[in-house]
Amino acid sequence: MPAEKSAEAELARKSRRSFLALGAGAAVVAGALYALDTEAMEDEIPASLRSVLRFNEKVVRSTLFSNDHLVATYPASAIGKLKKNGDYGMDKPIDISAWRLEVAGRQLTLDDIRTLPRVTEIIDFKCVEGWSTVTQFAGARLSDFTAKFAPGGEKSAYVGMQTPDKEYYVSLDMPSALHPQTLLAYEMNGAPLKEDHGAPLRLCIPVKYGIKNIKRIARIEYTDTRPADYWTEQGYDWYAGL
Repeated sequence: MPAEKSAEAELARKSRRSFLALGAGAAVVAGALYALDTEAMEDEIPASLRSVLRFNEKVVRSTLFSNDHLVATYPASAIGKLKKNGDYGMDKPIDISAWRLEVAGRQLTLDDIRTLPRVTEIIDFKCVEGWSTVTQFAGARLSDFTAKFAPGGEKSAYVGMQTPDKEYYVSLDMPSALHPQTLLAYEMNGAPLKEDHGAPLRLCIPVKYGIKNIKRIARIEYTDTRPADYWTEQGYDWYAGL
C-alpha cells in the first residue's frame, strides 16, 4: 500500500476510535446526569451529592475542628469595607428601640446582652462567592449568652436563629456555636451595627462561611432536632465550615 494511502487509513482508524471514545464518554456523562436528575432529593439536591457533603463534614469535625483551633486574627490596619451582600429577612424597616430577642421564653433587649463580657475580634469574613474582607466585630460570646440566658442549652445538638419576619433562618452545630470566636455582635469596625449589616444584633461565626452569619437576629432556639436552614434548602452545604 502506498505510504500516502497507509497514512490516510491510519488517520481514519484513529478518527473512528476518537469518535467512539467521545461517544462513550458522552454516554457516561449523560447517564450520570440522568441518574442525578431522577434520584431522590434531599434538601433540594440529589441524595448522592448530599452524602458527599455529609462525609466532608464528618472529616472536618472529627479531624480538624476544636475549640482550640482559632481562625487567624488581624491588626486594625488590615480592616476593609465589608459588602452589604444580602438583605434576606430584612426587607421591612425595623424600629430598633422596639427590637427584642426571643430566647428560652424570654424577651431580651440589647442592654441585656451588653451585660455580658464584651469581646472584640478582627477576622477575615469569608463568603461562599469567593471573596473575603478583614472585619472587626464586637459583642458577646454566644457561649456566654447561652450560659446566662439559656442555661442547659449547651447540651442540645443545635442552635437555630431567625430574623423578625422569619424569612431568613440558619441552624448551627453546637460545637461551632460555642466556639470562643462565635459572637452575637452589635458593633462592626468600631461603630454600632448599621441596619444593612444586621442591626441591632447579628451573628459573627468566623469558623463558617458568611451564609451562616445571620443578620438581624430576633429568635434563638436550642434543640436536638436540626432546625431549618435557608441556604441548605437552596442546595448549599449545611455545615458550611472553613
